[in-house]
Amino acid sequence: MLEGLHVLAIAFALEVSVGKTNTVTALNNSNVLLPCTFATCIGFQDLVFKWYFNTTELIYHGKIKAKTTEPTLVWHNPRVEFVGSTTKKDNNISIVLNGVEFSDAGKYTCYVKNPKERNAEQNATIFLTVVHKMVETDNTVTIIILSVVGGLIGLLILFMLIKRVVLFIIKKMQDGKKECLVSSSGNDNTENGLAGSKAEQKAPPKA
Repeated sequence: MLEGLHVLAIAFALEVSVGKTNTVTALNNSNVLLPCTFATCIGFQDLVFKWYFNTTELIYHGKIKAKTTEPTLVWHNPRVEFVGSTTKKDNNISIVLNGVEFSDAGKYTCYVKNPKERNAEQNATIFLTVVHKMVETDNTVTIIILSVVGGLIGLLILFMLIKRVVLFIIKKMQDGKKECLVSSSGNDNTENGLAGSKAEQKAPPKA
């Protein structure tokens, strides 16, 4: 019974996610999206969500009455803008940080509390890096590796084709030799038989 309740609790657990990667890079003096979504199997009511910078500094505080209503603002940093929506398929509570500065680099935590799940609480963290300029990724090494691998695969295929052709030619030659041996053996037997026959047909010498 207890095990069944435990499985049920897991199924109804509140989940918070910042996406497939928990790092984001932004240019200095640009705007950056900080993604966050939440999911719950039993729905939500009077849900509270907050964004924190470096664990303790509150930068956004919102509430959601129900699934049919959009979040209402409780408090926010003037540079932070809510860009999510909770009336659509995904419960999106993402924010945009405007005018990014180098001092904004650090840890951002998306926190959610759902009273409908006995005040269940969950959070997810994303790390922001601020740079002076974006570094272009050098794919030269990757291209070289792919070229070498492709060349090796091509040589392997060519070797296999040559091997098959050579084996085919050898087989044909062996089959030809067998036919020659059979034909030669038949001719020898025929000649021997005819010679014997002529010798036997000679008339006996007259007395």
